[in-house]
Amino acid sequence: MTTHVTRPGARSVVAMDPARQAFLLLRTVFTVAPIVFGLDKFANVLTDWPTYLAPWIDGIVPGTAQQAMYAVGVVEVVAGVVVAVIPRFGGWLVAAWLFGIIVNLLTFPGFYDIALRDFGLLVAAVALARLATVYAPGRNAVRTQP
Repeated sequence: MTTHVTRPGARSVVAMDPARQAFLLLRTVFTVAPIVFGLDKFANVLTDWPTYLAPWIDGIVPGTAQQAMYAVGVVEVVAGVVVAVIPRFGGWLVAAWLFGIIVNLLTFPGFYDIALRDFGLLVAAVALARLATVYAPGRNAVRTQP
C-alpha cells in the first residue's frame, strides 16, 4: 500500500500543468454542453430549435422539423457521453457534428454569426481531441511527465 504525502505548499499536478487544465476544461464543457443542448431539443426552453434547421434539410428528412430536432438531441446527448468516456474520439465526433451544423447554418440567411461561433467551437473540439492523446486515460494515450 502506498501513501501519498503532500508537502505544505506543494501544488497538484493539475495546478502545475496549464495544458492539463485546458484539457479538463474542454472535456467538461464538451460533455455538459452537448448533453444540455441535446436534452433541450425535447423541451425548447433555451430557444425554438426547429427554426435553426435549414429548409432544404427539413424538406429531405422525414417528419417535422421538431421531430428532426429530437434526432439531433439524441445525437448530441450521445456525443456528450462519448466525450466524457472517450475524449480522444469524442472530440473528433463533436467537431464533425459541429461541421454539419455549420453547413446547415450557412445554407440559409440569418445564422452566419452562429455558424462563425460554431467554427470556434469546432476548433476547440479538435484541440480537445489532440490534448486527449496526452491527458486522457487509455492504452493509446502518450504519457509525459509535467
